[in-house]
Formats: sequence, C-alpha cells, structure tokens
Amino acid sequence: MSLLQLQNVDASPWGDPVLTDINLEMIPGEVIGLIGPNGAGKSSLLRLLAGDFAPTSGNLLFADKPLQAWPRQALAQKLAFLPQLSLLNFPYTVEEVVLLGRTPHATGARADHDIMREVLRATDTLSLRNRLYTQLSGGERQRVQLARVLAQLWGGHDMSGALLLLDEPTAALDLAHQQQLATVIADIAARGCAVLLVVHDVNLAASVSHRLLVLDRGQAIASGTPHAVLTPALFRALFHAEVLVQPHPNGRQPLVIGL
Repeated sequence: MSLLQLQNVDASPWGDPVLTDINLEMIPGEVIGLIGPNGAGKSSLLRLLAGDFAPTSGNLLFADKPLQAWPRQALAQKLAFLPQLSLLNFPYTVEEVVLLGRTPHATGARADHDIMREVLRATDTLSLRNRLYTQLSGGERQRVQLARVLAQLWGGHDMSGALLLLDEPTAALDLAHQQQLATVIADIAARGCAVLLVVHDVNLAASVSHRLLVLDRGQAIASGTPHAVLTPALFRALFHAEVLVQPHPNGRQPLVIGL
C-alpha cells in the first residue's frame, strides 16, 4: 500500500517553477534521502508535502486522498515537518516545546507526558527538560525540535501511516548525536513510519536511506538505491566534484570519498 504518491507534480508557488514533473511513491516504513546541490528544490519538495503550498498541476496523494483534502488536524496527526530553521523566541521550557507536538491529539495529559519522556530519551534531551529553550545551544535546540516532531507522530509499536519530513536534521549536531539520529530514524521506520529527509552528507544519506532521490533545478534526475545512485559520474555532473566510490567497511552501503 502506498502512503505517499506524487504523479507528474509541478509547483510554481511564487511564479517561476520550483518543482517540475516530480514522481515519487513511498510505502510505510521506507526512508528516502533527498540529495542535490543548493537550490535544487529539496526544501521546496518538503514544504509542498507539508502543505505550505499546493501543486500547480499533477496529483499529490497522502493515504490515497489528495493532500489538500485532508482536514488540517487529521493531517497533523499523521504528518510532521522539521524545517531547516525553527524560530522560537519565547522562554518555554524544553518540556513545553516538546508537548507542542501533541497539540493535534486528544490523548490526555498522562499519555502526552509519557510520550514526551520517551522522545526526550530518544533525542538525549531528558536532562534538559526543565531548561528554557532560549538558553540552549544550537545543537540542543535542534534535538529538542526533533523531539517535538517525534512527539507529534509517536505511536508505540505501530507508526504505520505516519510520515516524517526532515530538512537538514543534522544541522548543528555533533557526531554522536548524528549517529543517535540515524538510530532514531531506523527505529521509527521499523515501526512503519515513512521518513523523507534532506541531508547534504551523502554518506549519512546512504547509511539511513533505503532509496535516494536526486534533485537538480527542481527536477528529479536520479532515483534508486544508494549503490545505484552514488556514482563518480553523478558527482562529476551534478556537483562538479571528483570522488571515489567504494564499498563501505560495514558492507551495507557505498562510501563516497572526495579526491
């Protein structure tokens, strides 16, 4: 069963096209990494899926229903979006920020607080729970925002039917917390949540993604497994960079080395 379908989707929210003839299908539990140069349309694609603007043409279906036909609250229970920049200048505590993710739900204070503690542990922010968000470092804020969007979708052992959109989620994260993020993505995908993420680190993208979608100037130019997509020819044509692509020592994905 498809969770998300884009069929020949174009989008021109501000006049000039930002996305052209995009075709994409996702199933529950699938992780797809979006890669491409700056200005390729990666963030625009996530914003389209988050409902920030509508397609100009083509079909965009979420759970077999046009995305624009979903009631906003019902959609917010199934789809969460972490943008590149999350602006929050109010002196909320970390707990209060994370509980914002439970706003679309009516599960009650006890269940919401249980979920809050679970996502705080998953993002290594439990020790920050009583701190003011405005007093946190950039990396700490990023982890708290990740906890917030996880809280929005968190659903025990079964998260099928949920879609998490992540735009540069590793920004400001140190190596340990990047690895922790990869673990979280694998965990929720194993429970049925589909994840679509933008990441510039192609090795990280290869390590967490079942498939990669490559965008350039608003168009999809390649799609497939990391082994099929990450080739020296792609980097030469798209990034004007010379790389060596070889098997990763873990045996699971390719390893890209800049020359």
